[in-house]
Amino acid sequence: MDQHSKTREKNPLLTSSGLPPFHLIQPGHVVPAVTQVIGEIEGKVESLEAHLEPTWDGLLEPLEKLDLPLEYAWNPVVHLLNVRNSEALRKAHETMLGNVVALGLRLRQSEPIYQGMKALRQSDLWNRLSNAQRRVVELKLRNGEHAGVGLTGEAKNRFIQMEREISQISTDFSNHVLDATKAFELIITEEEDAKGWPESLRNLAAQSFNQARRDTDVKATPERGPWRITLDHPSFVPFMQHSRRRDQREKVYRAFITRASEGNLDNTEIIQRMLRLRKEKAELLGFGSYAEFSLASKMAPSVTAVETMFQELQRASSPHAFKDLQDLKRLARRQGQTEPIAHWDLPFWAERLREKRFDYTEDQLRPYFPLPRVLRGLFSLCQKLFGILIEPADGEAPVWHADVRYFRVLDQDGKRVASFYLDPYSRPQEKRGGAWMDNCLVRRRLDHEIRLPVVHLCCNSTPPVGEKPSLMSFSEVNTLFHEFGHGLQGVLTTVDLADVAGVNGIEWDAVELASQFMENWCYHKPTLIGMTKHVDSGEPLPDDLFQKVLAARTYRSGSLMMRQLELGMIDMELHHSYTPAGPESPFDLHRRISMQMSPLPPLPEDRFLCAFSHIFGGGYAAGYYSYKWAEVLSADAFAAFEEIGLENESAIAKLGRRFRETVLAPGGSRHPMDVFKDFRGREPSTEPLLRHNGLVAPSGSDE
Repeated sequence: MDQHSKTREKNPLLTSSGLPPFHLIQPGHVVPAVTQVIGEIEGKVESLEAHLEPTWDGLLEPLEKLDLPLEYAWNPVVHLLNVRNSEALRKAHETMLGNVVALGLRLRQSEPIYQGMKALRQSDLWNRLSNAQRRVVELKLRNGEHAGVGLTGEAKNRFIQMEREISQISTDFSNHVLDATKAFELIITEEEDAKGWPESLRNLAAQSFNQARRDTDVKATPERGPWRITLDHPSFVPFMQHSRRRDQREKVYRAFITRASEGNLDNTEIIQRMLRLRKEKAELLGFGSYAEFSLASKMAPSVTAVETMFQELQRASSPHAFKDLQDLKRLARRQGQTEPIAHWDLPFWAERLREKRFDYTEDQLRPYFPLPRVLRGLFSLCQKLFGILIEPADGEAPVWHADVRYFRVLDQDGKRVASFYLDPYSRPQEKRGGAWMDNCLVRRRLDHEIRLPVVHLCCNSTPPVGEKPSLMSFSEVNTLFHEFGHGLQGVLTTVDLADVAGVNGIEWDAVELASQFMENWCYHKPTLIGMTKHVDSGEPLPDDLFQKVLAARTYRSGSLMMRQLELGMIDMELHHSYTPAGPESPFDLHRRISMQMSPLPPLPEDRFLCAFSHIFGGGYAAGYYSYKWAEVLSADAFAAFEEIGLENESAIAKLGRRFRETVLAPGGSRHPMDVFKDFRGREPSTEPLLRHNGLVAPSGSDE
């Protein structure tokens, strides 16, 4: 065996078939494997450029094969960085990130490849290609233009330098947020301070203390503490909702809004640097702003179109948001709060008002939502809607943590169509916050055989405590359904071209359609009741409790809508009309827009932007509006099911199959407006979204 083969045998990142061996991957494998793979790909690119033919088989097929080695050598590294973050892995990732970015640019900036694709588009062969093949070519041409294929000399060198720096500081931004979140804790020792906490928060906070203090003799109990509160959402959110200690809520809130804004974790300069680089990049490519550059590859036709949506939704939401705040102020006064209501009071009084109006607590719901039962209900819904069977396949795949599960997806004839990993629980010491879906292996045709897709579904739900399974909050159930919608698009694609299979190739502002569509089923009575089973008694969710959950669906929806619109507007203005070198800082801009949008102005020291990972550490720059844009699509799509009657099971099943065929199956192989019109028969309307949110003229308060 030669040295090259020995290296491949020893390094788990150098495999090219089967599932990535996550259990074997170590930080020391990253640099040698990725270096070797990049070298091999560069050699193949040079050969392709020298001998390419402007045909599908002579150009596009070889290009797709180039992606495969990195799918095994690099994608697992990025995934592990998100779910098993460590200093050694960070260093290895950082060492190779610039090389990976440079390789991607090398491919997209290749003049011979770009000209070859243009020649194919202009040839007689073009009309013989499938719609999906033509879409691949069009997307690659656009990607090349957006990667500066037309740049030369110093401009091209500058572009490459900027892309490397943008990628690196984006990773730095995310790491700073993770570290700052991890660095804060509030230890509560007085039992009186935990009075009024739900049982789930007591359990989680005691468990958190024990995990963080393994080397001490003190052992926390849910009843007596000590309790550890962190800025991780499963801890932060219920604490802010239930802590009666106003001063402690203030301390935790201030820590949350100033994360990653000081010391060696300060993201302030990264934000300024990122905005300058993005503006320069857009101008170098001939765009007036980074927002215009961003929207050139999205479904929304222009910044004006996005702003029109903002205005339409704001008009409907604003009166409700201001009424929401007055209701909270009134309740706080009646309950004896003499201080003016502050940001750290909002979650507390909002939860009290919700309990008063709808007469239930989140902790009353949790015992009915053990994760295993929720999964069975979710899988049953997918069987009814899409004709698929989902079976556990634990032990069949290598995993990166003992909590991770593996499932196979079968068609109604029992044929396997895909698989997915589920990493459900919060692990704040090593796993980034939020929830996401990502590709593990993309569906593609290799050597005349179809390789089935595998996706990652990652959440940060409340972990099991003791012998009991994870008891989910209703919002965690919603999040699971949301990510599963993304997963469905990944696993039910029928496209065999990796560039447009599953979520690949879908315009960013349409990619949330399937995920937000699935959330609607959490309010469908047969679905919700069918996935509940009390962890102790085995009883399903009582009808009166379901009715309260349904009634609470639109609770404070105006406030929530305005918050999302506010974030979208901040993002859009930062990337469109804002001048990084001007007198106004990003924090000034944030404050100015918040003053317009929020009934309660932000604190002067608010540095939320320093932890706004969506736009500075993720893919939502000049694209945060996408959540609302896609929610318009998803609400309208669900309205099609409402129109035929949600209790009409045979009609629902038929429409579900059509949703699978027209929305899920084509992936990114068609423009999303064409996809939507195929399913709905017309362009989308905002009316269903406003109706689902109860955003009609506000009535008088009953408080």
